[in-house]
Amino acid sequence: MTVEVEWKKGSAELLILSLVETRARHGYEISKLIEQRSGGAIRFYAASLYPLLYRLEKRGWIQGRWVEKSGQRRRRYYGLTSPGQKILAAQRRGWQAFVEAVNRITEAEHA
Repeated sequence: MTVEVEWKKGSAELLILSLVETRARHGYEISKLIEQRSGGAIRFYAASLYPLLYRLEKRGWIQGRWVEKSGQRRRRYYGLTSPGQKILAAQRRGWQAFVEAVNRITEAEHA
């Protein structure tokens, strides 16, 4: 497994919770936003995204609801719950602290 795969696994929950924070989104939209906003560096395919969405829903961090629109297939939209908001805030703090620590370690030493 590459380092990039491990980073993706470690940040997947944070990415998904962040994208459903302000409004409910369906899985395909979540996957496309991750790909677009990362400039193609991060991609989630159905085989890995949907099991993760189901796990987050089972934990009570997101809530899904089926929506049917005329002329379109039925889609499940996921939105952040109150417990999910708390988890997202904690994950953001943890991620920021991690990034700052890595930056302190990897910055060039000044003589």
